[in-house]
Formats: sequence, C-alpha cells, structure tokens
Amino acid sequence: MGEASAGAGPQGSTGVRAGRLFFGSCVALVATSVAFATVGAIMLALKREFVLTNEEVGWIGGAALWGFAVSQLVFAPMADTLGMRTLLRMAFVGHLAGALTMIFATGFATLFAGALVIAMANGLVEAACNPLVAALYPENKTVKLNQFHVWFPGGVVIGGLAAYALDAAGVGAWQIKIALILIPTLLYGALLLREPFPATEGVQAGVSMGEMFRAALTTPLMLVMLVAMAMTASVELGPNRWVPAVLEAGGVAGILVLVWINGLMAVMRYRAGTIVHRLSPTGVLLASALISGMGLLALSYVSGTAAIFGAATVFAVGVCYFWPTMLGVVSERIPKSGALGLGLMGTVGMATVGLVTAPLMGRVADRYAHERLPAEEVTVVLERAVMVLGNAPSPDAQVAAEAARSVLEAHATAGALPSPATANALRAIIAADADPELSAEAQTILGPADNYGGKISFRYLVPVCGVLVLIFGAMYLRDRRAGGYRVERLEATA
Repeated sequence: MGEASAGAGPQGSTGVRAGRLFFGSCVALVATSVAFATVGAIMLALKREFVLTNEEVGWIGGAALWGFAVSQLVFAPMADTLGMRTLLRMAFVGHLAGALTMIFATGFATLFAGALVIAMANGLVEAACNPLVAALYPENKTVKLNQFHVWFPGGVVIGGLAAYALDAAGVGAWQIKIALILIPTLLYGALLLREPFPATEGVQAGVSMGEMFRAALTTPLMLVMLVAMAMTASVELGPNRWVPAVLEAGGVAGILVLVWINGLMAVMRYRAGTIVHRLSPTGVLLASALISGMGLLALSYVSGTAAIFGAATVFAVGVCYFWPTMLGVVSERIPKSGALGLGLMGTVGMATVGLVTAPLMGRVADRYAHERLPAEEVTVVLERAVMVLGNAPSPDAQVAAEAARSVLEAHATAGALPSPATANALRAIIAADADPELSAEAQTILGPADNYGGKISFRYLVPVCGVLVLIFGAMYLRDRRAGGYRVERLEATA
C-alpha cells in the first residue's frame, strides 16, 4: 500500500497507524545514534590501529556528520514527492552498506567512506521522520519532536553501554562495535518498510513546492534560525563527538561519561512537555544557551571522575533541548517551509559540525597537545623506538621506527619537535605494541597531552554560547512583547 494522501489519526480511514510509525521512527533514530556512539567509541582505537592524526580522526568523525547534511539537503525537499517511506528504504540500504564498509576498512580512505555512507543514511532517516512526526501530531509538534529525539541520546546510551560491555568482556574489536548498527537497522526495516505512510503536512495543506522554497529561503526568522542552528549543533555535537577520546586519554572512562550525558538528555527530552509549556520554546532555547556555556567551561577545566561527571551533567542539561526545539520552532512558526525547512536545519547543523567544528576541534587539540609534550622525554622515547623497533619483524614496528626517525631528523634540523608528527610517532609506537614497556612510556607522555589539548578545544566553543544567549534572548523578549509564543497552523485541504 502506498502513502496516504490525507492526514491520519492513530488508526484512520487511510490505514495509517500513527503509533507504529512513531515507534518505528524512534527505532530508526536509534540506528543513527548507535552509529554516532560507536564511531565516537572507536576513535581512539582507529587513531592507534591506523596511525591517524587527531585531524584525520576529526575528518572521519566529521564525515559522519556532514554526510548527514548532504543527504538532508538533497533528499528533504523530496519528502513531498518521493514519499517518506521511500526515503526510509534508502536509509535502510545505506546503514547496511556503510557499516559493512567500515567493518572491512583498510585505512583512512575506506573508514572515511564508510562513515560518510552511514551519515547519509542518518540524514535520510531525519529527512523522512521529522516531517512524519509533524504530520502525525500537528497539534503538538515541539513536544512530540522532543519525544522522538529522546532516541538520539537514548540510542547513544544503548550503543555506548554495549561498546563498554564488549570492552569489559574482552571483546574489544572495534569492528564488532560498528556491527551494533545493524541490529536497530534490521528492526526498523521490519517495522516501517511495508507500512502505509501519511502525506506530509505541506501536501495535506496544498502548499506548492514554490511556496515551500520561498518560506524556507526568504523568511527572516528562518535565516536567523539557520544561523543559530549552526551554533547550537556545534555546541551539542562537537564536544559529544570528542568526549570519549579526550577523557580516555586522561585515564577516565570517556564512553561512560558520554552515556551519562546522553542518558540525562533522553530523560529530559521525554519530559519536555512540562518544560516547553512552562518556559515556551524560545525560553527553553535561552536557558539552554546559558547552561551549556557553563557546562562546556567546566568540562574544559575539571579533572577527576566526580568533577568530570558534575560538569558533564551541567553540559547535558544545557544541550538536551537544542536540536528538537530548534526543529519545533521552525515547524510551528514557519509551517509552510515544511520538510524543506526541517531538512535545511539539519543540513546546516550537521554540515557545520562535520566540516568546521569537528576538524577545528581536532586541530586545536593537536596544537595544544603538542605544547604539553616534554621534549627531552619524548626524544628519549623516540631514540629508543628507533633502536628497539627498527629491528623488530612486525610491519607496525617498522612503521613506528620510521616515524620516530623522521621526527628526530626534523628535530635535529629545526631545533624543535614537529607538530603533529611527534604525537603521531608516539601513537605509532603505542599501536605497534612490540615493546610493552616502550608503549607504556609513550602512552604516559601522550595521554595527558591529548587530554589537555582536547579540553582546550571544548573551551573554544564557550563564546558561541554567548552569541546564542543574545539571539535567543532577543527572540524571547520579542515573544513576551507580542503576548507570548504563538504557533502558526496549516489547514489541511479536503
């Protein structure tokens, strides 16, 4: 049965089952978030096994984000014409293909390609499911979008705990962690791919493609929201992408901190109705900007497990409502923008994080980590690596020895250790694991430096929160002067 041409209730005459579609959409979102969690959980392993720089790892993590943006930009406008079920079928194929590509990756290029395909599948899920939720619940969009987006942090919790459990059980292969993506993928495929879908709100109301594009591209509020989305996504997803690797470098179980952050986000999004109705959507965004700035600042300074979890709690409270409330405001205040408006919001948010924020945070981390490397101790470890690993039979040991030799030659020529080659040579020594004592010494030097550099990269995002306070503060005051937050509605045509 194809997609219905009219809206549907829980069990309307069109045969559309709202409850099943909403549940299936949540499972599809779990697939996207499990992908996010597992890629985040394996970043340190990838960096060591494939001898990657922080910037290269940032590009892999970034591909998992800006690929989402490309997918949203291309396919969100097609939700009205192709139908939301067709987009979800394409997402299903993408999740399978991307996960398998990463599992059998041989280096940076195939890791990058697999992450990109997974991200495009993630974008297809949101391109279909955000307008689907809006069409199923037109009277309560912001609250239902928050409850739908419970399952992004909820899936991160599921994926993160599964990855941690695999490590604890001694099944630490990163390929198995990536394979976790396949479980929710197969489940949402079974739930949704044969189910009848409603038409989008725009189709139901007779909004033409031209009207949708004009509303999405020329409305002043839409332009403001797109700029704000670039910043809110950076504040939420940029640090979340780096939390496991940064904290693990400092000796803290970073994946558990990520699980804690996302568990809090899931609980708070589920209870979003009370908060949204009490503060209004623009009030929620203003409070979120203030609190997330404080949380990021704290994360960039604190050390010790208790202090880190405390700062992570503040950060989670700050960012939990950003993404779904931004979508809700656009859908409620600029309803004619339809699926295109929601897609553009996701596109701008993920593209900014993937192409700018994640690589920039990696570059900042490389720079400040290098400044914390003790030159004399590093030189001793590199000299030992050349002698010990240069004669080892392992190809990884040979690679590490050559990397150490190159850094020592550059040091002799320039009088300073090169960045980021020095940290990369230490990673190669750790990854080779040909001499446990030498690997331990390299880790003892590199861990605190990587931890420090990563924390400084968090601090670089704090001023963004200040700009968001100004934007959302102005929106909130404007709503107050107008008598409160108001929702614009589209009337369905016969």
